[in-house]
Amino acid sequence: MEWEAATAPASAAGIRVVLLRTGIVLAADGGALGKQLLPFKLGLGGRLGDGSQYQSWISLTDEVGAILHALSDDTLSGPVNLTGLEPVTNAAFTKALGRALHRPTVIPVPIPGLKLVYGGQLVEEVLLASQRAVPAALDAAGYRFAHATVDEALAAAVGRGHH
Repeated sequence: MEWEAATAPASAAGIRVVLLRTGIVLAADGGALGKQLLPFKLGLGGRLGDGSQYQSWISLTDEVGAILHALSDDTLSGPVNLTGLEPVTNAAFTKALGRALHRPTVIPVPIPGLKLVYGGQLVEEVLLASQRAVPAALDAAGYRFAHATVDEALAAAVGRGHH
């Protein structure tokens, strides 16, 4: 990534550089989850494609907590994944969001419709892409997650759990 390469002079000068790589931040008032809420609340939420693609997620609480941890923990440097402990498949994420909203999730989202609305490249490279990042550096540095599971994170995001 270009922005990560731009930090090389600082690293070379002995300055601690932490490269934050974030997963899908689960917040109801914006981002990917915000766009999904209405269809899911209407009972129209479903998996994307076959649902086998992995999604690396993180609660908003843990995103902020992990950033603060990275700022204050001198042992962290280099790439740090800001993701929840357990990436889930899109199918598992879909079911978890349905549980959090108490709505069914049986209708798969039609890929041609997604491509029409969002464009083929975005659908293929973002929505159907699989990313299975884990927070190894954060975990090793002793960060304690407020939301260890996608169910906990989604419950918090939609107002049914602690924040």
